[in-house]
Amino acid sequence: MSARAQARSAARLAAVQALYQHAMEATPLARLLDEFHQHRLGAEIEDDQYLEAETAFFDDVVQGVLARQGEIDTLLAGKLASGWKLERIDKTMLQILRAGTYELLARADVPTGSAIGEYLDVAHAFFDAKEAKFVNGVLDAVAKAVR
Repeated sequence: MSARAQARSAARLAAVQALYQHAMEATPLARLLDEFHQHRLGAEIEDDQYLEAETAFFDDVVQGVLARQGEIDTLLAGKLASGWKLERIDKTMLQILRAGTYELLARADVPTGSAIGEYLDVAHAFFDAKEAKFVNGVLDAVAKAVR
């Protein structure tokens, strides 16, 4: 994996973490971005070295998801199995789906397979194979609808 690809992967993981923090604590966007720029992206926390992340890409994903959350959630809700609602989805899982959907909607420069595969990797960091498969299925359905 190239350094740029690693930096983008780190940016995606950090974006999901930032979106989760925003969802749980309603951290204002400017403070949220600043906190991640200063303390998370490429930092060392409790002996864990965070990979250097592509800051502009991180900012775009976080800002884009928050700016287009209504549109993204409507799209996601339409791809869930009958009877499922976004409120039932684990909060971390929902941020993974939102970030992946944003990239599929707004980042034509990112190939479909790359976007889905990257968020599948993020899902594997938090969940077992069954949940990761769910992310794959939903993002694949989103991709078919928007690309």
